[in-house]
Amino acid sequence: MRPLGSEKSPRRTVLSGRVHTGYAEHRDGLVVVEGDRVLHAGPRSGYPGGDPVEHHVLAPGQTVLPGLVDVHCHGGFGADFSSSEEGPVRATLDAFHRQGTTTLVASLVTAAREDLLAAEPLLAALTEEGLVAGIHLEGPFLSTARCGAQDPAWMREPDLGLASDLIAAAAGTLRTMTFAPELSGSGELAELLVAHGVVPSLGHTDADTATVDTALRRLQALLRHAAADGAPRLPTVTHLFNAMPAIHHRSPGPVPACLRAAAQGRAVVELIADGTHLDPGIVLWAFELAGADSIALVTDGMAATGLSDGTYTLGAAEVRVQDGVASLVSNGSIAGGTATMLEVLRRTVAAGVPIGDALHSATVVPARVLGLEGEVGSLTTGALADLLVVGEDLELGAVMRRGEWISGVPPG
Repeated sequence: MRPLGSEKSPRRTVLSGRVHTGYAEHRDGLVVVEGDRVLHAGPRSGYPGGDPVEHHVLAPGQTVLPGLVDVHCHGGFGADFSSSEEGPVRATLDAFHRQGTTTLVASLVTAAREDLLAAEPLLAALTEEGLVAGIHLEGPFLSTARCGAQDPAWMREPDLGLASDLIAAAAGTLRTMTFAPELSGSGELAELLVAHGVVPSLGHTDADTATVDTALRRLQALLRHAAADGAPRLPTVTHLFNAMPAIHHRSPGPVPACLRAAAQGRAVVELIADGTHLDPGIVLWAFELAGADSIALVTDGMAATGLSDGTYTLGAAEVRVQDGVASLVSNGSIAGGTATMLEVLRRTVAAGVPIGDALHSATVVPARVLGLEGEVGSLTTGALADLLVVGEDLELGAVMRRGEWISGVPPG
C-alpha cells in the first residue's frame, strides 16, 4: 500500500501552436493533457496553469487535430475483421491507431449466420478493452439488387430471430446495422435495433425516393423517442451514392431523399471520399448540400489498407488490389477502400472542402453517431486525449492516444 501523500500527480503534457479542436481553430492555442484526458484545448488565455512534464512547441505549419474516428471499416494492414484471428486483428488495430484513426468501429460483411456469430465475440472483447469502439453489421438484410461486393447468397429479408441472436452475440457492443428499408419486416427490425441501442443505417438499397424518405422519418422518430430526456441520435446512410441507384431525372432513387434528410438535420450520411468510390466533385457537392454537420467521412477499409497491391480477402471473397483500387476477382465490383482516414481527410480537402468542415466530418460527427461526442473526436475539456500533429499538407507527424505518444513525438 502506498504511503499517505506519496500518490503521483497525473502526467501533464502541453502542446502550443495552432490547434483545431474539431469545432474551431486557434492559431495561437494550447492543448493541455493530464493523464489520459484533455484538461484544456483552445486559446492560451484559458490555460489552467501548472508546470507541464512535457512542453512541445509546434513548428511553423504544424497543427494539432483531434484523433480521427472511422465508423465503417472492415480491416486493414493484412487483417479482415470478418475472418482473421485475434493476433492479426490486434496488430491491425495498433497500426490504425498509429496512422491517426484513434477510434474505429469494426465492420462485418454479410455472411452465413454461424460466421457472423463466430466473428462478434472477439470484436466485443476488443471493444471492452477500448481498442475498438464497437461493431457495425453491414447486412445481412440487404437488397440482392444492390449487393456491391457482398455475397448475395447470404442476404435475406429481416429475420428478428437472427437479428436478436446477432445483438446478443455482440454483448452490448453492436453500434449500428445496415439494412435495406424496402425489405419486408424492415420496420420491425428497426424497432428491435433501436430498443437495444443500435443505430439503424439505410444502405445497399434499391428503394425509391418515397420509401427512403418515409423510412428515414420513421427512424428519426424512433430514435427521438428512445432518447427520452437525452440528446437524440440520428439514423445514418451507409456510404451514400454507393450500392444504391444513381440519380435519374425521372427516377431519382434514394440519393435525393438522403441528402434532403441530411440537409434538414434528420440523418447523417457516410461518404467514402477516397478518390475511388466518389468523384471529388460529388464529395464537394454533398458537403455544399448537406453540410459538414450531417456528413461522416468513412474509409470502408478492407485488408489491403496500408499495404501494396496484391490479392486479399473481404469476408470469404477474394479481392484483387491494383493501383490502390480493390475489386472482386469474381466480377470486378469495387470491394471496399484502401485509404486510411487521414488519406480520406486529405482527399476531401483536395476536393475543395474547407479543412474545418472536412475535419468536423472525420471527428465530431462520427463520434456523435456513436454517442461519444465529447469523449472522442474532439479536443475539449474532459475528452480522451487522442490527437494528431500534422504538417501543412496533412502529413502525419505524431499521434497521441489516451494520453500516450504511440507514433512520433513532437520536438520540445
